[in-house]
Amino acid sequence: MDNEAVARLAGTEVVHGSSDDPDTLDFSANVNPEVPDGVAEAYAGALDEARTYPPEDYPEYRRAAARYVDCDADAVIPTAGGLAAIRLAVAVTVDPGDRALVPAPSFGEYAREIELQGGETVSVAHDAVLDRDPEEFTLAILCNPNNPTGDAYESAALAEFAERCRAAGTVLLVDEAFLGFTDRPSLAGEPGVVVTRSLTKLFGLPGLRAGFAVATGELRERVRTAAITWGLGWPAAVVGAHCMDSPEFVAATRDRVASERERLRAAFGADSRVSVYEPDPPMGDASAPFLLLDCGSEEGAEALLSRARTAGIELRDARSFTGLDTHVRVAVRTAAEHDRLLEALDVRE
Repeated sequence: MDNEAVARLAGTEVVHGSSDDPDTLDFSANVNPEVPDGVAEAYAGALDEARTYPPEDYPEYRRAAARYVDCDADAVIPTAGGLAAIRLAVAVTVDPGDRALVPAPSFGEYAREIELQGGETVSVAHDAVLDRDPEEFTLAILCNPNNPTGDAYESAALAEFAERCRAAGTVLLVDEAFLGFTDRPSLAGEPGVVVTRSLTKLFGLPGLRAGFAVATGELRERVRTAAITWGLGWPAAVVGAHCMDSPEFVAATRDRVASERERLRAAFGADSRVSVYEPDPPMGDASAPFLLLDCGSEEGAEALLSRARTAGIELRDARSFTGLDTHVRVAVRTAAEHDRLLEALDVRE
């Protein structure tokens, strides 16, 4: 990492959602409130294995990941969560002075990782990133579906942009942390592309810290060489593989999220105090597990957050995202929890 950049960023933090208060109903983090069957048993069984080091190549985990995203197992690099995969990808592609393209509004850690390498972040509206010339950049980053807007890039447009990046010699990093909530295809295994995945969102286990990167060819070797040896603990590897081999759970989650997201969209859409973000081409609805609400003013956003907190509910204050000065993000959870949310906010269905 660039020492000057590290010193400059010391003490700065990227704001994230999530509440650790057990008495709070947390709509601020986009985490599945349900987990696959058998997780506790898989974790308990892995504790005996934890008395030894895991194999450096994590064969079972990589094979499960390959089945999960439809790529070659050799292309999978296990990591302790999606952010660790993002850091690896940025670290092996960005040198001091390099320019990197990032979407806005989007996950704030992209810019931080680029700046830690001494790179220059160029922010572009998330729905206009595909219009930029990749030749201007060493690295281009996409979040698909995008956080916090929830929309995804059309597959054909995304594939065409990936091809333009390859032709320009620009590495494309695609953060697919929420793609598992959709039936859209992954870019995992595409030449010149690093895909990063987090298992914590879809499978409801943010504290497990399990994820992976996918890359091919020389780019794969760079990412794999930079990865920390034994970077994934035995319990995370075993539980992660178990979760990725749970297709029925994934299908049921997608159905519930799509249905409940539409319910929330309709309810908030009929509330004159807020407006629900709707994507424009080339973006499309991807049934991501959250909604972005525009409260019209900072005062309106504060009022909505305050009403929720009074009822023991935490929403995501989205005003920390670039350009979102009046917005709040709401995670999609269960029907019963949505009943409580809508009643607390006095939103009529």
